[in-house]
Amino acid sequence: MTLGIVAATRSNMMDEITGDIGASGLLRIYSGTRPATGGTATTLLAELALSATAAPASASGVLTFSTISDDTSANATGTATWFRLTTSAGAAVVDGSVGTSGADINFDSVSFVAGGNVAVSSLVFTAGNA
Repeated sequence: MTLGIVAATRSNMMDEITGDIGASGLLRIYSGTRPATGGTATTLLAELALSATAAPASASGVLTFSTISDDTSANATGTATWFRLTTSAGAAVVDGSVGTSGADINFDSVSFVAGGNVAVSSLVFTAGNA
């Protein structure tokens, strides 16, 4: 059976992500096969800075991230396949998929070019509920 979780608890779960990221976390975009969650990363394509506070308190299990700074000079050329949210020191917090539709983060194109600009206009996570 699927669990039914009240809104306040879903929000607490999502707020834990913000707490675990801490101050000035990072959004890292990678190519290659996504490892087990928190596992050894593959090729880093881009690194974007999260706001000092990654997100304000969630509402009804919806976590909407604050402004994410562009990476104005991508690290490498490749096809983006997954992302990782980390602490400022690079400790893994959340891993997810990257694509052009239906992924956790969608880009117009997943073909990144070293030295190019990489931008994320919004990032929203929603805790499911039955």
